[in-house]
Amino acid sequence: MTDNTPQPAGPVQSAALGELRVQIDALDHQLLQLLNQRARVAEQVGAIKRAEGSPFFRPDRVAQVIAKIEAANPGPLLNAHVAAIWREIMSACLALESPQRVAVLGPQGTFTEEAAIEFFGSAANLIYCDNFDEVFHATESGTAQYGVVAIENSTEGAVARTLDLFLRSPVHVIGQVSLQVRHNLLRQQNSLDDIEVVMAHPQALAQCQNWLSKHLPHAERRAVSSNAEGARLAATNPKWAALASERAASQFGLHIVAHAIQDEAFNRTRFAVICLPQTMAMPPVTGKDSTSLVVSVPNKPGAVHDLLVPLKKNGVSLTRFESRPAKSGQWEYYFYMDIAGHPAQPAVAAALNELKELCAFYQVLGAYPTAD
Repeated sequence: MTDNTPQPAGPVQSAALGELRVQIDALDHQLLQLLNQRARVAEQVGAIKRAEGSPFFRPDRVAQVIAKIEAANPGPLLNAHVAAIWREIMSACLALESPQRVAVLGPQGTFTEEAAIEFFGSAANLIYCDNFDEVFHATESGTAQYGVVAIENSTEGAVARTLDLFLRSPVHVIGQVSLQVRHNLLRQQNSLDDIEVVMAHPQALAQCQNWLSKHLPHAERRAVSSNAEGARLAATNPKWAALASERAASQFGLHIVAHAIQDEAFNRTRFAVICLPQTMAMPPVTGKDSTSLVVSVPNKPGAVHDLLVPLKKNGVSLTRFESRPAKSGQWEYYFYMDIAGHPAQPAVAAALNELKELCAFYQVLGAYPTAD
């Protein structure tokens, strides 16, 4: 029996719209041909690098290419969008030369994962670790070529565990990512009712404490290894909630019950990209660099003041200063410092040489292009 019920007509396409879509299809075809042409050249570059023993990944080269593209961009595409497109193109081409293994805090959906993708592109092979200790270990052992770890939050300050791990690790910092962090309340049900536990990384719980005290004063705040792990656990119990990213909500099929609940609207976290020196040497000067180091000084009056004198004398700006107990039982401290500039620059080199003479312990953690 034939159904003669009239079917609703599809959207009517005007002749003008049809012509434009034909143009877009033709342009897409040209783009695809050009992208594959670029990829074939990248494969040749990879073969030469392999023969010469040169590093496959060069963040300074990525930055140079993107800067040139942005300078040549006539619009209407925004430079930020053009940069994101080119980063993905370069990531895909690099994967043909040599896939990059990058250790990050897992599971999928963490802000560390997001920072790694922003730096390396989505073609990188991510290795998910349970904590930052494992990220360092994977990078040190060669399981991963690179690692990404959080080092500082604009609300809660330094990530203490990361700073401590640098002291006994042979890795150095070769890059940095500054990520705007928005914490969302995720749950199986789209409601604030009957939430018994809120789970997240301790830093995230601290960054949202005012909102939690006001809206969920009786809920237990449970620290877990990562925000994404909290989201994974929240997906197993209807009375549990998590603080995590939109990516984590999608990953674990959770509702975003409340958006951007962090206490500071412009909450940002800085992430360090780490590797062994034999994987990549210190990046060259870009003109917009930072140098990180850790030092200790004899416990005597004026010792900390003396650390600052070489910087002032040589006109070098101190951009971050943190202290951590040396755990010696003698009330001694390690001081973590970020300065503006690169050790290859004469003023910075002079300041560091003078500073080293004052220190009982001195270690440059890395020099790298400053994140925007």
